[in-house]
Amino acid sequence: MPFINIKTNIDISDSAEQAMKRQLGQAIEALPGKSEAWLMLNFEPQARLWFAGSDDGAAMVEVSAYGAVSDDAADTLTARICDIICGALDIAENRVYVKYSETPLWGWNGGNF
Repeated sequence: MPFINIKTNIDISDSAEQAMKRQLGQAIEALPGKSEAWLMLNFEPQARLWFAGSDDGAAMVEVSAYGAVSDDAADTLTARICDIICGALDIAENRVYVKYSETPLWGWNGGNF
């Protein structure tokens, strides 16, 4: 039950969105027990993001997950997310933040896990 929200201050072409969707579907497997079958994605292009006083290309990526995420798994996923964002959107790796949120409760289909 992971959710990845990507905010960026640049435009996202349809082809870039499709590429990131596919690649993130594979990358989420860095978190044990997670797969594309449960992954929800949101892309927010043209956000009013400023980083280090500049509006050059930047991205804020939020990863929400049901349960705990180990440090090693988060390190692996962060590296993959940065590679995906940099490749698809031509944003420098040092202009990408990745934030993790873990939750013990996650609702779906009228109930909670």
